Amino acid sequence: MEIKNYVLGEWISGEGTEIDHIHAITGEIISTTSSKGLDFSSILEYGRKKGSSSLRKMTFQQRGEMLKSLALHLNKRKEIFYTLSKATGATRIDSWIDIDGGIGNLFANASLRRQFPDLPYYIDGQMANLSKNGTFIGHHIMVPKRGVAVHINAFNFPIWGMLEKIAVNLMAGVAAVVKPSEYTSYLTELMVKEIIDSKILPEGSLQLIPGTGKGILDHVGHNDIVTFTGSATTGKILKSHSNILENSVPFNMEADSLNACVLGEDVDENSDEFDIFIKEIYREMTAKTGQKCTAVRRILVPENKIDQVQKALITKLEKTIIGNPENKDVRMGALASKIQVERVKENVELLMESQEKVFDNSSNLNLVDASEEKGAFFSPVLFRNDDPFFKDAVHNIEAFGPVSTLIPYKNMEEAVELVEMGKGSLVTSFVSNDDQKSKEFVVETAHTNGRILVLNSRCSKESTGHGSPMPLLAHGGPGRAGGGEEMGGIRGIKHYLQRTAIQGHPETITKITEQFQIGGNQPESNPHVFRKHFEELNVGDTVFTHKHTVTTADIVNFANVSGDNFYAHMDETSLDGTIFEERVAHGYFLLSKAAGLFVDPAKGPVLLNYGIDECRFTKPVYVGATIGVRFTVKEKIDQKKKDEEDIAKGIVKFLVDIYDETDETVGIATILTMVKKINQTK
Repeated sequence: MEIKNYVLGEWISGEGTEIDHIHAITGEIISTTSSKGLDFSSILEYGRKKGSSSLRKMTFQQRGEMLKSLALHLNKRKEIFYTLSKATGATRIDSWIDIDGGIGNLFANASLRRQFPDLPYYIDGQMANLSKNGTFIGHHIMVPKRGVAVHINAFNFPIWGMLEKIAVNLMAGVAAVVKPSEYTSYLTELMVKEIIDSKILPEGSLQLIPGTGKGILDHVGHNDIVTFTGSATTGKILKSHSNILENSVPFNMEADSLNACVLGEDVDENSDEFDIFIKEIYREMTAKTGQKCTAVRRILVPENKIDQVQKALITKLEKTIIGNPENKDVRMGALASKIQVERVKENVELLMESQEKVFDNSSNLNLVDASEEKGAFFSPVLFRNDDPFFKDAVHNIEAFGPVSTLIPYKNMEEAVELVEMGKGSLVTSFVSNDDQKSKEFVVETAHTNGRILVLNSRCSKESTGHGSPMPLLAHGGPGRAGGGEEMGGIRGIKHYLQRTAIQGHPETITKITEQFQIGGNQPESNPHVFRKHFEELNVGDTVFTHKHTVTTADIVNFANVSGDNFYAHMDETSLDGTIFEERVAHGYFLLSKAAGLFVDPAKGPVLLNYGIDECRFTKPVYVGATIGVRFTVKEKIDQKKKDEEDIAKGIVKFLVDIYDETDETVGIATILTMVKKINQTK
């Protein structure tokens, strides 16, 4: 079977055969692929002009709904991916990380639409006042870059590796060209087929090059973004490509790193944390047969506990059932290919020169329903290095398989130093039930890690584990780990947006951002804004309320109702040495009274008020002060109906500006409302 390229809107063959896809368990050729002869210049331009152009016209809300629809579609079809995933040597649990983890990434990024405006672009941060009278302000806008994202992915996660990246660039409004590892691209191609056939993404949003892709970087331009996942050596070569340097192309690298897991000094052999530590190390060595960029390569243990840890780990490793994932008893499958077997062997030999091997069952694998001769199997290997400061190969050489090294440490300072000797990691875990020790460790090692997991019995049942980066948190790391970041919620999406400072009059900036800026035009709404449907409201529409003079009775009554008898409100004799001149009105009274002033009580299009953001009380309000409210439409966000029975509605943010008789703002907040639409079909 031939694995074809999906480019320029069609499935096409490359010239000849660049690679044979070998079944990791049976050793059989299951497919071939090639990307030779492809016109990469046209492919990238197609993505820019066809895919990115269509995505840029969509709002963040629409892109988010698109990702959600895609995730739902793929979730229904996921069993076909599980079936083929076995050819990579993966067990059901291994495949779950790749397949369900990848689809879950789409869901997670889709949910981020709620944090974005109903626009094709993003408004970043707060307005900056640049003038004395407020007629000249500054802001920041972030627009989709007008290129394509070129993703060069590793072999170990053919599905998750692609979905975690395209979820972010698609959400940003940028098309993708995916170049997965040619060794496992047959699984990526199956996923892409399902995506293309669903017709959920605009044409040109996703293109696939399952072969080597040699020459593609020759055609990237300044508007494009390149990401790479794989070895640091390959990453450095690609990052220094002349075209990348000449055009200042953003290059995000996530490289395999020598990650660590550290057992805290407080952990006793009979404690829950000790068992948690052993289970975590064992899982990291055997899951995906140790072929994870986040896998634990260095096991740091207090020197007085290393013998107990070694014994407990070997006991578990001896019970590992290795073989064909088709057999339900199998707990560890094969490496992705025979090529990987040879690479791991080479690095194991190098590590053996400076440290002791304490477990290796390669002479007695006892494979289940599989042949060592045909499959890419490899025994777990556990090393011990009692002199890690001088025998430092363990901090420089990574065997990308089920291989890890036990390392003793004397105290916290040594543990921190040993972690740092890895020269930058994607993740380090610290297993401890002492929160003060955990704090010290995190603060001292954060500079050399992209992520730190603090694990103990209080969180272990719900923890996703050492090796599981989460889509709403940044994934990546400094130094050897590549220096880049992927995912990370809004942070990841911003990687594909260009931030630009904008300056002008508040009314101009309001028009550009479609968010009301203080100092902008506030036309009085007639009728009241609560009488208008979602479609009828315009940013800037304002209700100027009646006034209210604050009395002592207001303060006393609010204290009685709320139970807030704070001295500043109730005891004038206690104000010496405070910022208050006399008893002051409750801030929440002001907000409550403001609601009484701006609300139009009759039934209308406003369905509910569901929250308050950015509430501040900026000036004390004393008895006798007169307050009013400027109630302004700040921002509108469209919503899609959940089903036919759902009410068609949108989110409207209102600025609540409470001011006194001097026209000075005394309190400000943003309230969130759901407002019914006139058109109930959308």
